[in-house]
Amino acid sequence: MENRRMIGVVLVAIGVLGFVILLPLYATQQQTYTGYGSSWGMMGGMMGQWYQRPQAQSNPPITLEQAKTTAQQYLASTGNSNLAIKEIMEFQYSFYIIYYEKDTGIGAFEMLIWKQTPTSGMMGGGMGMGAGGMMGGSYATIGAIVPEPGPNMMWNTKYNPMGQGMMGNWNRQYASGTTIANDQAAQIAQTYLDSNFKNAEVEMATQFYGYYTFDFTVNGKIAGMLSVNTYTGQVWYHSWHGTFIQEVEFD
Repeated sequence: MENRRMIGVVLVAIGVLGFVILLPLYATQQQTYTGYGSSWGMMGGMMGQWYQRPQAQSNPPITLEQAKTTAQQYLASTGNSNLAIKEIMEFQYSFYIIYYEKDTGIGAFEMLIWKQTPTSGMMGGGMGMGAGGMMGGSYATIGAIVPEPGPNMMWNTKYNPMGQGMMGNWNRQYASGTTIANDQAAQIAQTYLDSNFKNAEVEMATQFYGYYTFDFTVNGKIAGMLSVNTYTGQVWYHSWHGTFIQEVEFD
């Protein structure tokens, strides 16, 4: 009996040692997405690529040219010839990329390349975006391209990586309902801005499946963006970008 007990203790110790050795190796491996939608890579959880713990900021900083290369490589990896890049915007904390459908002109999805680790305060407190939620703490990989949180993940009715889960059911519930037109969505967005920003003006929208995303200016300069749900009129301010720096549009 004593021998069996000793063997059990040894096996447990070996298992713990193996976990301690292998976990850092796994955490430092670069995981990549092979597409967006049903083939989107979910490694061990909803956001596998965010399980890595990065450094506090990129050193040296990621450049716009590097972000363009990463965005184009991701586009090629989707294998979808109907998708293209509409624009890349550089902000204080990240690069923001819009992918759209060539045949319809409708936005497909939004992606980010983080320049530094987002904090829970940057992500806001709504729908799992705060501390302990999908983007809580330091689970974003600097330099890796990842789906933008917020409307892109929660409201997208066609390219939703959560399409088979809770939010997929929500999207199917509203997808056949009455939709809000662009002009009405712009009015809703402007009302939100009037209540939360001084001298803010809504700009032209990009239409996505299930929502519109608007850039907005403050005193004539780009200051950020917000989205309006196509079915409910709910507004979601993108709190995670920081100060706008520059942008490049693609033909």
